[in-house]
Amino acid sequence: MAIIKTQVTSPSKSETATQPGQRSCPTLHEFFAPGGLLSKAHPNYEFRRGQLQMAEAVEKALNERRHLIVEAGTGTGKTLAYLLPVIRSGKRVIISTGTKNLQEQLFFKDIPFLEQHLFGGNPNVGNPGKLRVCYMKGRNNYLCRQKLYDLTNQPVLSGLQEIDQYRQIAEWEATTESGDRAELKGLPENTQLWQKLDARTERCTGQKCPQWDRCFITEMHRRAAESDIIIVNHHLFFADLSLRQSSGPDAGVLPDFSAAIFDEAHELEDVAGSYFGVSVSNLRFEELARDVEATLQQKKAISPGIIQALAKLRERSRFFFGLLPQGDGRSAFTNRDAFLEKNSDDYDAVMQSLARVLAELELLPQKPEEVFAFSRRTQELQAQLAFIMESRDKNTVFWIEYRGEARRTRGGQTHIVLQATPIDVSQILKQTLFENLETAVLTSATLAVAGTPDRGSFDYVRQRVGLEHAREMIVASHFDYGKQAILYVPPDMPEPRSPQFGRFAAEKIRRLLDITQGRAFCLFTSYAQMHDIHDRLLGELPFPMLLQGSAPKNALLEEFRLTPNAVLFATSSFWQGVDVQGEQLSCVIIDRLPFAVPNDPVVAARIGAINSAGGNAFSEYQVPAAVIALKQGFGRLIRSVKDRGVLALLDNRLLKQRYGRTFIDSLPAYKKTKDMADVDQFFTGTNGLTS
Repeated sequence: MAIIKTQVTSPSKSETATQPGQRSCPTLHEFFAPGGLLSKAHPNYEFRRGQLQMAEAVEKALNERRHLIVEAGTGTGKTLAYLLPVIRSGKRVIISTGTKNLQEQLFFKDIPFLEQHLFGGNPNVGNPGKLRVCYMKGRNNYLCRQKLYDLTNQPVLSGLQEIDQYRQIAEWEATTESGDRAELKGLPENTQLWQKLDARTERCTGQKCPQWDRCFITEMHRRAAESDIIIVNHHLFFADLSLRQSSGPDAGVLPDFSAAIFDEAHELEDVAGSYFGVSVSNLRFEELARDVEATLQQKKAISPGIIQALAKLRERSRFFFGLLPQGDGRSAFTNRDAFLEKNSDDYDAVMQSLARVLAELELLPQKPEEVFAFSRRTQELQAQLAFIMESRDKNTVFWIEYRGEARRTRGGQTHIVLQATPIDVSQILKQTLFENLETAVLTSATLAVAGTPDRGSFDYVRQRVGLEHAREMIVASHFDYGKQAILYVPPDMPEPRSPQFGRFAAEKIRRLLDITQGRAFCLFTSYAQMHDIHDRLLGELPFPMLLQGSAPKNALLEEFRLTPNAVLFATSSFWQGVDVQGEQLSCVIIDRLPFAVPNDPVVAARIGAINSAGGNAFSEYQVPAAVIALKQGFGRLIRSVKDRGVLALLDNRLLKQRYGRTFIDSLPAYKKTKDMADVDQFFTGTNGLTS
């Protein structure tokens, strides 16, 4: 079991604590109240009672060492509402976000703002200097200097494009302080060169590396050890927590901490599940063979035995993965026993080929430091493949993912991934996280679900993540949703699974976009539906049409912001973490209620587990998960007090089915209509958004 040690950072000499460990800062009321520091910093600031209430609740949780769940509606200003109590506490606190973009907003925007206005212009406050804050990302975001220098001496570059990218990275390496690839704005997202140069652990030799003292990862750890506030994302947090659980409390990359804030906490279950599971792919076998061969050749330590062992590993792993049940996308690996019985010799051959690579590495007369990392990788592959193929753990679902044409290995093979995922992470998180942490604050704009039984509106999230004892709080949004948004649900649509649905949906979307003059997100629950509706409307709409997949996400968003009357067709990745304020986004259309695909292997396993335990998976799991997803999608529209627009859901099960009431009661108090004429009136009459 991983243990997160409690540590409270002592205040500096210039800090006068109002409670043990607290910084000398303005009180929450002095900062957030009318006429306070925040109102003076922003001339257009309006007092938000909910923001102050949330800040008070977070501060109380930190002081009393209690857990807290807060749904803070869009416009609450929740980042400042938890940042100020964290700063005042004087404790070392991890802030974990759902996205890297929010990480960077906190570090580069919100923290400097607080530094300036807490300590920069208040004569009644001591000057403790800058806050001790850092942000950390996964190792693959950082450059490995040693890999760059190795590539300089032994260039293995593919084409003029890679040569140009290499020069760009080499020039940047000489000046960068962080080594974070986010600084390389011109580097393509999908460049294969970065995979050869990033700082992942596969070839890391740790303190024996010649660049250890100059390593960007080493420097990141130093900054973290000296910081009171450490900003990470959920993926890094749970990767670290999983590592602590499997390898001991000292194995993690995060320093000891006493409290954690989880922003965008609705994502915790899925992210935690992915890191407490096991994943083995054909690509990992190929990369192991490639890295061992390239490194030992470069170090002039290659042997005939290792060359033969790597060739056999490639051959047997390719054959083994080729025997797996064929499919497209994700599918359950339900027939593992039958597969092993039929293909036991081929499975044994893969395991033996890994054992031979390990033995040949041990026999090398001269062992470069990288050999020890290669041995560890080989042993991990052995253990993880054995778990996936042989484990009988009842809380694990085993499945296969084919990542298709767009995700091929450099050798032209389809990327095949064997997965083992916990069905229920609640007990894992309860034991490894919440029981060993002074304070956890879970917050998001979408955590509460109306109508859940027994313990109220947070019952769903608490059960899914194992947070049994926590204070709860719902902070109403600062927005006037009844005046700013109208929700349209057409009563005359066919069932979403009907063959006629696409034709009717395209016509409704065309009429809505005529009213709103484009300026819309059309969000879909599947790629197939997105492409179908896009193709039906292509040539029919007089507005610029943008399609997810035609360009990187950030580029599409920027094009949408800059293109008058644009319409973006997109799927789940645009349902959250996207912020477009103003008239440019005046309409959000969602095709159907976003129920998770019931035959997805993980979803199906969770449904089966709940039903087998005597529960009702539809009401306890499927409906609440869909409610939160719908709230996320609709949340793209109203992002400021000046935003106005229409929300449309083309799925009238919201009106016809009993569970529709749970969705309606969970949504903000939008104006609601079944009549397209009301939408027209909202825009051309009351709203005046169209000319």
